[in-house]
Amino acid sequence: MNNSREKISLITSLRRFKWRISLTLGLVLMEAALTLLFPLSIGLAVNGLIDDNYAGITFLGGLTIGMLIIGSARRYYDTRVYSGIYRVLANEMVEREQKKGTEVSAISARSSLLTELVEFMENSLPEIVTAVIGVVGTLAILAGINIYVFFASLSLLLIVIITYWVTGQKNLRLNTGYNDELERRVDVLATENRRSIFLHFAKLMRWNIRLSDLETSNYFVFLLGVVALIVFAPFALVTGDVEAGFVTAALLYVFQYIEGLIAAPYYIQQGIRLKEISDRLSTEG
Repeated sequence: MNNSREKISLITSLRRFKWRISLTLGLVLMEAALTLLFPLSIGLAVNGLIDDNYAGITFLGGLTIGMLIIGSARRYYDTRVYSGIYRVLANEMVEREQKKGTEVSAISARSSLLTELVEFMENSLPEIVTAVIGVVGTLAILAGINIYVFFASLSLLLIVIITYWVTGQKNLRLNTGYNDELERRVDVLATENRRSIFLHFAKLMRWNIRLSDLETSNYFVFLLGVVALIVFAPFALVTGDVEAGFVTAALLYVFQYIEGLIAAPYYIQQGIRLKEISDRLSTEG
């Protein structure tokens, strides 16, 4: 296959550079696993210190050092891997678009879109993997500590899934409109017509406002669920038969879980935008 003709998308890029990316994702998984154990290790340390046992606090210190070493190694490796991937994809994309006779303005805009795709793989993909492991792992641990807090946390996840499933298509349409207008920028600026330039940026901002309004509506629904969970969790834990250390651990897990879900709307929005970008970068005509 001629790689300059290969479609550029998140999936094809991950498949094509799988060996380079597999190591960094492996480090991400290790880092995520250690992060998941952090609140539990604090709970064990608290219970141990109450009984004059220092094994828990020793484990907590070792866990923190491990997280520091693995996290630093991954970030050092990531920068080099994804810089190389961008060089390859950018050169191939430009070559392909030039052969098709694509206008320079469109090539310039698509090179910016390609930057978004690679930055997503480098920065957001590890965070998404960490968030998924954190959400699933946290639910499993909460189920072992207090089943009522588990069901309340699961309900919050369902709220996020349903909300973004309902609004997904509208979100995609808004991103398409935004990128259509963005690709016109160089041509509009070249006209040196002040009214055309003004209208171009006004249209971009209108698309941006519509995207923001949709995101705000979704976020409001999500925050209602967050408030309910924050109020319910301490009550369920304190009135239940849970050791002091595990009450602390469970509350840390709840807040860590909420933090992971708060980031979910951003990642969902990125995923929808990347789908539209991938379609645009892969257009043959």
